[in-house]
Amino acid sequence: MTQNDMQEQVLAALRGVLHPHTGDDLLSAGYVRDVEIRPDGEVRFAFTLQPQDPGSLVKQARSAVQAVDGVERVKVNVQLPQAGTQAPASAPARPRPTPSPKPSGGGGGLQPGSVPAPTPKPGILAETDHVVAVSSGKGGVGKSMVASNLAAALADQGLRVGLLDADIYGPNIPRMFGESRRPRVTGGKGTEMIEPLEAHGVRLMSLGFLLEEEQPAIMRGPLIAGILRQFLEQVDWGPLDVMVVDMPPGTGDAQLSLVQTIDVDGAVMVSTPQAVALGDVRRGVKMFERVNTRVLGIVENMAGEVFGSGGGEALAEEMGLDFLGRIPLDPAVRQAGDAGKPTVLAAPDSPAGQALAKVAEAVFKALHTAKAAGASG
Repeated sequence: MTQNDMQEQVLAALRGVLHPHTGDDLLSAGYVRDVEIRPDGEVRFAFTLQPQDPGSLVKQARSAVQAVDGVERVKVNVQLPQAGTQAPASAPARPRPTPSPKPSGGGGGLQPGSVPAPTPKPGILAETDHVVAVSSGKGGVGKSMVASNLAAALADQGLRVGLLDADIYGPNIPRMFGESRRPRVTGGKGTEMIEPLEAHGVRLMSLGFLLEEEQPAIMRGPLIAGILRQFLEQVDWGPLDVMVVDMPPGTGDAQLSLVQTIDVDGAVMVSTPQAVALGDVRRGVKMFERVNTRVLGIVENMAGEVFGSGGGEALAEEMGLDFLGRIPLDPAVRQAGDAGKPTVLAAPDSPAGQALAKVAEAVFKALHTAKAAGASG
């Protein structure tokens, strides 16, 4: 089968998926675009998902394409409609908020040495008394866990609390609150508002509520900024004593967009004890200082705690991947990292040093296996 033949069949499969509310097919209605057929049988396309659409639409589109002969893999770039763009014809038009002011310095992100003053838009979160951003210099330090527990603890004290999951690439709040429902959309055409979900006394909004489980969010900075504006402007948060914002890790467009859209009262930085993580936190603190946002303090997470094991191996088996090794919790890793020297060099005879050496060997073998498979294919 030629690529042209496969493309025709893929497009036909997408036309066969109908919107349950309108009866329109996904292709004609504009939900699916940028369909790409690759020589290795991989199919890619973008899917613009409206908050009011059933979550099964993406899954149905993926399954329909996967069933086409010759299709090996299907990758879907799920997106929310960017503010100011036309929604698919089968969906109610989205409100078009005024774009947030652009940062000074001429670039799309923070410029070295610049101090872009926040210019929050009036009226956004007008019924919210305090906004706290929970951030980290890098991923994997437990930032979302801290944000979730902070929000829940405040709500347990009788405060009215909202939790906005601004970690667009890794929206973990739904899982942490055990919530998987889709938000309701209220209001008439042109005045739609999204109702936040509520769990454990906390009002929640996350991109994870709008995506299929384990569906990655693949998007660029401007689209992320648009989604954050939607979550701030088009979600009916109601009166809140505290809004907790779970930021994406690092320093970039999301952080800059937030402080330029609303008044942030302070940021909480989350870190692990390692010097590598602390160095990233330092950069995060300086970023907030440059945009004139107060840093309330630092939370040290995973300090001396003992982790379980076996999760990585179970996940590898579940996904059909090789398990490359397990690194035990070993003080040598922290000591070597803080000293600026890899464990396999600083402590090669330690349990972690030996395990890391075995992992390196497994990776090297896997590289050769993959290269050989590619050459034969």
